[in-house]
Amino acid sequence: MPLKDARILVVEDEFLVAAMLCDFLEDEGAVAIGPVGRVSEALKAVAQGGFDLAVLDWNLDGQSSLPVAQALHSSGVPFLIATGYGQVEGNFADRPLLAKPYAREAVIATICELLDR
Repeated sequence: MPLKDARILVVEDEFLVAAMLCDFLEDEGAVAIGPVGRVSEALKAVAQGGFDLAVLDWNLDGQSSLPVAQALHSSGVPFLIATGYGQVEGNFADRPLLAKPYAREAVIATICELLDR
């Protein structure tokens, strides 16, 4: 299991998408934390810590996840951005990007790369 015991924060506001992502992660041995679906909840989760990586939906309930990306970056936590829009603005345009709908292999490969596994 390539992600054995990796603790991954799932920041996603669409329940079915979040459930599918958590299933992908858990099938690979990861511990899925969340999901959290609002910017305020995500900021609290980042402040609490206790995870190795985050998967960040760029649009949470109509709000940009830019503040969450900034908090993750400041905390030194690696993260990848998920979006159905194809791109993100600002200083995080160079972050690994996953297009929705998720392809299981792409999710796992990107996370493994970020975690050096």
